[in-house]
Amino acid sequence: MSKTLAPQLIHYLQQELHLSEEAIALASRQSFSFLNQFPIVLWQRGLVSLEQVDQIFDWLEDSRPAES
Repeated sequence: MSKTLAPQLIHYLQQELHLSEEAIALASRQSFSFLNQFPIVLWQRGLVSLEQVDQIFDWLEDSRPAES
């Protein structure tokens, strides 16, 4: 993943989980662009609940491109 989060993920976090731009930016800086760490960083900082971490991982799984 690139150094910035996918716009679709940012939209999901803001619209569905009601996270602020600041919260997303904080977790993004601290997860060092590793998408699999991003939900955990949000949780460690108290920005999302464990249930929301599961929702984010589910969304990430559902959003992955299909493999040929």
